Amino acid sequence: MANWNLILSIAKTHLLTKIKQTSIAALGVTFGIGSYITLVCFMTGLNAMLDDLILNQTPHIHIYNEIEPSKNQPVSLYDDFRNSFNVVHSIKPKLSQKNIHNALPIIKHLEENNLVRGALPQVKTQIFYLAGSIELGGNLTGINPIEETTLFNMGDYIVEGSAEALQTTENGILLGIGIARKMSLNIGDRVQVSPVNGGIFPLKIVGFYQSGVADLDAIQSFTNITTVQRIL
Repeated sequence: MANWNLILSIAKTHLLTKIKQTSIAALGVTFGIGSYITLVCFMTGLNAMLDDLILNQTPHIHIYNEIEPSKNQPVSLYDDFRNSFNVVHSIKPKLSQKNIHNALPIIKHLEENNLVRGALPQVKTQIFYLAGSIELGGNLTGINPIEETTLFNMGDYIVEGSAEALQTTENGILLGIGIARKMSLNIGDRVQVSPVNGGIFPLKIVGFYQSGVADLDAIQSFTNITTVQRIL
């Protein structure tokens, strides 16, 4: 049978005889465990934020027009070169429509499928944000605000304003918070945007979007899909 009085007496003697070494060891273990817990909490929060940002705003299936070079080049139309090994340099993509063929019937078909939670159209384009002498490059995405909020929890990333305001405001824009800070813009102000093909379009700021990733917030904005179609 263990003699606990003797065991505790020996432990007390070793602990108190070298109190400095005991204190240093205890502090080392305390700080080590504390640092580990802090790091685990940080990584858990970071992973949760990235998962929400990527999974909540990324569709499971993305339907789009793939840009690819023409498979049938003019040289293949000549019988004299049919049995030859032809090398064509600087192959250019063929001229084709930018929009998806039969997009509306495809969306309707997907919406009628019980296995599909939702099918939403988007139009994306590169633009310049203009305010006085300031010009910033960025991306503008045309969406259906209410449906995007329902399927992708977009409302969690709107720090000011609302998706409803974007839905009901003609030529409204949900501006990235980084862009707003650089250009000193507030809700109700107008920001001019210019697509790559030229032209200037004034849009009214109805809210601010913040994903938590500074590089993304400095370029990304949203507006109604019909507004982007008019800009293009």
